[in-house]
Amino acid sequence: MMSFAPYAAEIGGLDAKLNCDGGTEQNCGSAQRLIYHKLNFGAACYAGAVQWNTIMSRRLMSLHQTTFFSYGFRPMFLGASLFAILSVLVWILTIRGAVDLPLYDDPYLWHTHEMLFGYISAVLTGFLLTAVPSWTGRTPVAGSLLLGLTVLWIAGRAAMLWGSGWNVAVVDALFLFAVLAIIAREIVASRNWRNLMVVGPVSVFALANLGFHIEVAQTGYAEYSTRAGFAGITVLLMLIGGRITPAFTRSWLKKQGSSHLPPTFGRFDAVSLLISVLALVLWIVWPDTYYCGGLLSVAAFLQAVRLGRWRGLRTFSNPILFALHGCFAMIPLGLLMLAAAPLDWAFYAAGLHVIGIAAIGGMTFAVMLRASMGHTGRPLKSDGWMNAALIALVLAAGARAAWSLWGLPAWMLDMSATLWILSFGVFAFRVGPWLLRPSKTP
Repeated sequence: MMSFAPYAAEIGGLDAKLNCDGGTEQNCGSAQRLIYHKLNFGAACYAGAVQWNTIMSRRLMSLHQTTFFSYGFRPMFLGASLFAILSVLVWILTIRGAVDLPLYDDPYLWHTHEMLFGYISAVLTGFLLTAVPSWTGRTPVAGSLLLGLTVLWIAGRAAMLWGSGWNVAVVDALFLFAVLAIIAREIVASRNWRNLMVVGPVSVFALANLGFHIEVAQTGYAEYSTRAGFAGITVLLMLIGGRITPAFTRSWLKKQGSSHLPPTFGRFDAVSLLISVLALVLWIVWPDTYYCGGLLSVAAFLQAVRLGRWRGLRTFSNPILFALHGCFAMIPLGLLMLAAAPLDWAFYAAGLHVIGIAAIGGMTFAVMLRASMGHTGRPLKSDGWMNAALIALVLAAGARAAWSLWGLPAWMLDMSATLWILSFGVFAFRVGPWLLRPSKTP
C-alpha cells in the first residue's frame, strides 16, 4: 500500500509556519491565507487517501475471506464444468446452422482450441493451485490473485468466441503463462525440486497454446500445435494420474485390509514415461509414419502394463476410484489408435477423441469430483447420478470415435455432444453448490 507519511510531515510543517490569531482565515495575512488554504487542501487529501486506503484494505481482506476465492479449485472447477457445457452446445448449434457466431472465424478450429486449451486449462489450473500448497507447504493462491486469474481465463474465452487476430492471441495466451509463473514460483520458493517436473509439460502446453494462434495466422491450420497440446496434457495425465491413481488405490486398499497393494512410482514408471514422451514428440512431427506408429504402440503397451500393476479391478466397489483406472486405460487405447493412423487416417481422429473425451475428459471429471468432495468436507462416495455421468462420458467417446471410424450418420455426433453436455450438467448441478458454500466441518 502507498505510504502518506511524507505528506503528513509536510502538513505538519505548514501548520507550524501558520501563525494566525485564533487559527482562522480572517485573522491571517494574504501570504498566510495561501498557506492556510494549502494546509486545508492537503489535510483533506490526506484524510481522503487514508480513508480510501482503509476501504481498499478491507475489501481485499474481505475478498481473501470469500469462500469462492479461498482456493483455486472452487472458481476453476465450476468455470470448467459450465464451459464444458456451453462450449459444446454453442459449437454443435453453430455447425448445424442454428446460431451464427464468429467462433474464431472457424467453428472447427474454435472447438479444437477451446476443448484443449479452454476447458483443460481451467481444470489443470484448479488442480495445480490446490495440489501445490500440499506439495510445498506454502499458503494457497487466493483472494485478489485468484480473482485476477479467473477474470483472465474468462477474458480468453470471450475473446476466442468473438473473433481472431493477435489481440485475441495475446489475451488468450496470457492465462497459461500466468499460471505457469505462479506454479514455478511456488515450487522454486519452497525448494520442492521433486515436483519441478510438472513445470515441463505445463510449459509445453502453454507454448502449444501460443503456437496454435501463430500457426493459424500463418497457415490457416493448427495441426502441429494441436498435437503438441495433446502431447503435453497426455504426459501430464501419465505423470500426475500415474502418481495419484496408484496412491489413492493403495490408501483405499489398506483401509479394506488388503495386502496386495500397487507398487510405488519406480524405475519402470520412469522408463515408461520417457519412452511415451519420445513417442509423442515423434507423433507431433511425423504422425503418419510407421516409425511413429511403432513407437506409439510400444508406449501404449508400457502404459497398459503400468495400469495393470495398480490393482484397478479391486476398486470396482469404489466408482470414483475405479473411474480413474478406467479413464487411464483410455490412454493406451487412444495411443494404439494413433499408432494405426498410417494404415487408415480415420484412426487419427478416433484416437484423438478417445484420449480427449474418455481419458482427459473422464480423468479430469473424476479428479474434479474427488477434489471437490475432499476439500469441501464431504465423504468420497459417488452416487447414481455421478456414476451415470461418468458412464455417459465413456459412451460419448465411443460414439465420437465410431463416427470418425465408420462415417456413421450425423446424429451420432449430436448424441456424443449430448452425452458430454449431460455429464457435465450433472457435475455443475450437484457439485457447483458445494464450490460456492463454505466447507463442511467434521
